Amino acid sequence: MNDDLRLYLAEEGADAERLDLLTGQVRDQIGLLDVDDVRRLTSAEAPPAGARAIDVGAVGALLVMLGNSATGLKEVVSVVRGWLGHGDGTRRTVRLELGGDVLEISEASEAEQQRLIELFVRRHEP
Repeated sequence: MNDDLRLYLAEEGADAERLDLLTGQVRDQIGLLDVDDVRRLTSAEAPPAGARAIDVGAVGALLVMLGNSATGLKEVVSVVRGWLGHGDGTRRTVRLELGGDVLEISEASEAEQQRLIELFVRRHEP
């Protein structure tokens, strides 16, 4: 695997300061994983507004360089699932983009999240 993963995070009702904090926390967690690098994306690097359900102005965006790690994507997805589950009742949305493939999760049960994420990861396994 040698693709870059784009990761977009949103939390209902979050202001820019809150999104910056959340994005920084996720970035720090991903930075500890077996990935080549992780950095914030600028708003200019975000997809066009019509390309996704997440509001561009209310998104934290990261670019994760997975490199050749076989486990990097699985580890990043694990962090993302943890982030989704720690919203304390606040609706959170995540969008993953890898090699033209897109997975967006918002209001899905744990079982649905697991199934969707497993399918996404399986499609990108080396």
